[in-house]
Amino acid sequence: MPELPEVETVRRGLEPVLVGRRLTRVEARRPDLRFPLPDRFAARLEGARVEALLRRAKYLVANLDTGETLIAHLGMSGRFTIRTPMQSMAPGAFYYADDPDPTHTHIVFTTDAGDRIEYNDPRRFGFMDIAATADLAGHKSFRTLGPEPLGPEFDAAALAAAVSGSRQPVKAALLDQSVVAGLGNIYVCEALHLAGISPMRRAGRVSARRLGVLVETIRVVLEAAIAAGGSSLKDFADAQGALGYFQHRFRVYDREGAPCQREGCGGVVARRVQAGRSTFYCPICQT
Repeated sequence: MPELPEVETVRRGLEPVLVGRRLTRVEARRPDLRFPLPDRFAARLEGARVEALLRRAKYLVANLDTGETLIAHLGMSGRFTIRTPMQSMAPGAFYYADDPDPTHTHIVFTTDAGDRIEYNDPRRFGFMDIAATADLAGHKSFRTLGPEPLGPEFDAAALAAAVSGSRQPVKAALLDQSVVAGLGNIYVCEALHLAGISPMRRAGRVSARRLGVLVETIRVVLEAAIAAGGSSLKDFADAQGALGYFQHRFRVYDREGAPCQREGCGGVVARRVQAGRSTFYCPICQT
């Protein structure tokens, strides 16, 4: 599933062609994705001007001048492709993938500039919803979310308060979306390694000083991944159809048996299953 950096990469790719533009046509080629589309989906979007395109956790959030907001989640394989009248795209530093199978293009947005934004999702685990902008914080997708990891509300004090007395492993705590929003398995493994914290350590037993270090390493890892366009594991591609390349910078994720990259460590990356998910870490330098 795309994590925060992947979703932010898509948001930045879509922003220039959506914000300030009016949706002149919306095609819903099927009535559902993971869930049924909201009532009058196309009719409520057609004619609306996109005032802002934001990200909340792993969701794309498009505020409209109608007082409503379009919410989109990419699921496992959802991707947007931008097609302009000139068919030109800024290349960026990506490896380019083939066009997605058009039979899985389920929703198409056309703007008043003539651009087409196609949503393609072979597995249909993604979804879209429309909600009143004024009530967005209370929407079922957002009401239990914690602070954004790149936002000012997420700091050592906030993290310490969220995990105080917790007996669960610190990795599980970071994956809890009510503790911090948008983190996923890949970048939690990477941040914990950079911070030198064992993923098995009880969250409530991590010192305030180390939590401060962890907050900073989470920011570093996420910002580096965003700058690199995210990872390209499995199906993720950015809004230009490009695959990210942060996977070439993984310190521990999916590197079982490889030497630890911490200078002077000498350890070997290990893999352990926690709550049904693979955890990659160094048993020597992560304590």
